[in-house]
Amino acid sequence: MKRIGIIGAGRFGMSLAETLANGGTEVVLIDRNRPAMQSASEFATALQGDATQPHVLAEAGFAECDVVVVAIGSNIEASMMATANCKELGVPRVVSKATSELHGKILRRIGADSVVYPDRDSAHRLARAIANHDVVDFLEVAEGYSIAEIDVPDAARGKTLAEADLRKKTGLTVLCIRRGDDSGHGRTVIIPQPSDKLENEDKLVVFGETKQIDALS
Repeated sequence: MKRIGIIGAGRFGMSLAETLANGGTEVVLIDRNRPAMQSASEFATALQGDATQPHVLAEAGFAECDVVVVAIGSNIEASMMATANCKELGVPRVVSKATSELHGKILRRIGADSVVYPDRDSAHRLARAIANHDVVDFLEVAEGYSIAEIDVPDAARGKTLAEADLRKKTGLTVLCIRRGDDSGHGRTVIIPQPSDKLENEDKLVVFGETKQIDALS
C-alpha cells in the first residue's frame, strides 16, 4: 500500500486526502490548523505542525512517504520551503501546488517533480493518478464511466486478446493497444484484434465503469 503525505489542509488538500483515504491509501496530513487536523483525523493520520521546519516533517514520518503533495495555497514562501524540505528528506516524488506559472517554475527549480494548478487539476483526478500507479492517463467521460490507459495486467501478459478475455473477466473494453516502435522513441497505436498478443510493455486504452478500472489497477 502506498503512503501519501499531504502538506496543507485547505480545500484542495482536504479533498485530496479524503479521496485517497476513501480509496484505501494510507494518508499522513499535516497543517498548522488544529481544528482542521481534528476533523481530518477521522480518515487520515493528521498532525498539527509547521512544514517549513525540516525536523517537523522528519518526525511526522514524511521521509517514509512514497509521494508527498505540497498543497499549501497562498503562502508561496511556505510552499517553496515545504517542497525543498521534502526533497531534502529524500521523498521519491514531490507534487507541489502552484498559484501561478511563475510560482510553478520556482517550485520545479527547487526540486518539485510535478506541479499542479487548481484551475486545471482536479483533486480527485490527482488522487487517482498517484494512488493507482498503473493508470498512466485517465478521463471520466460520463458519470461512473471512464477511459484510461493502463499497463497490461500480469495475468494477460503473453496471451492473445481472445485468451485474456478482458471484457468477460474485468468488464472493460480494450479500445486500442499502444506499443513501443522499433526505434524505442515512440509508440504505435494498434486497433486490437482477437489474435493480437499482449506484450509486457504494451499500454492498453480501455473503457468501462470507473470502479472496474480502479479494481484492475
